[in-house]
Amino acid sequence: MNNHLFQSVNQLAGNYPMLDWFMAFVTQKALFIYIALFVLMWVFGSDKRKYTVFLAGCTGLLALMINAAIGEFYFVQRPFVVHDDVHLLLPHAADASFPSDHTTGAFALSFGVFLFYRKLGAVMILFAALTGISRIYVGHHYPLDVIGSIVAALAASAVVYKYRRYLDPIPRRFIDFYHRIPFFQKKEEKRSL
Repeated sequence: MNNHLFQSVNQLAGNYPMLDWFMAFVTQKALFIYIALFVLMWVFGSDKRKYTVFLAGCTGLLALMINAAIGEFYFVQRPFVVHDDVHLLLPHAADASFPSDHTTGAFALSFGVFLFYRKLGAVMILFAALTGISRIYVGHHYPLDVIGSIVAALAASAVVYKYRRYLDPIPRRFIDFYHRIPFFQKKEEKRSL
């Protein structure tokens, strides 16, 4: 069933140039889009948004550590290694397929924001889902790789959210330090006038 679902998505690749371009763009640029959004949230957002960015980053880091641990004990070959009929739109190393790091990172960052900002987080979760679909579309991952990524991201976000009080001093110090930087102090003073 996993392979059947993979083929039903991946078989679209190579038939629709605009869709191919869009899916390749999402797969390659999702991380940069998240980084750009987080920079904007940090620079122009309130202290609560800065705090959210920090915790979401911790969530992403923990989720990727979970992925690395899974990869050490459970190795799944990528679809293009196992099957000859994969429409591989972008080259990729033949490393572990399960779970998808791209998708895990996208969902972990999205869940991290969703816990504090429901509307923005919901939009980010939709983009994370699109990222996961794009990973299947371009031939890099199976659907179960994406599902495993969502589970890893959920686990990481639950842990970080539950134990956030222990992390609190760290983002508070970062935010205080940021406010003490003269260049950013002036910008904040101008904005508050």
